[in-house]
Amino acid sequence: MNKSLLRQLKLRIWTVVPLKRILMSVHTDSGLIQKIEQALADIRPYLESDGGDISLIEVTPEMVVKVKLHGTCVSCNVNQMTLKAGVEQSIKKYAPEVKEVVNIEE
Repeated sequence: MNKSLLRQLKLRIWTVVPLKRILMSVHTDSGLIQKIEQALADIRPYLESDGGDISLIEVTPEMVVKVKLHGTCVSCNVNQMTLKAGVEQSIKKYAPEVKEVVNIEE
């Protein structure tokens, strides 16, 4: 394969695949991501019943899970309690190797 074509393919991959997914896949295996997604799926109905939601953003090499709260969860005055007592405990049940769960605010 010539170098020009190879470079074009690399550029297309970077523009199509979100960078956070690439970074997450480098640091974590798909089994861990599936466990975390299952934990979030378990707790999601409770968040949705109050008008909120949650999404997985990143798993760092230090095993810190970064999530983003959505909807009413963002402005809820007990969202940190929900994050630690609900979300973090659910994730640690499925993936005990996780050290901490943090909410990112963009």
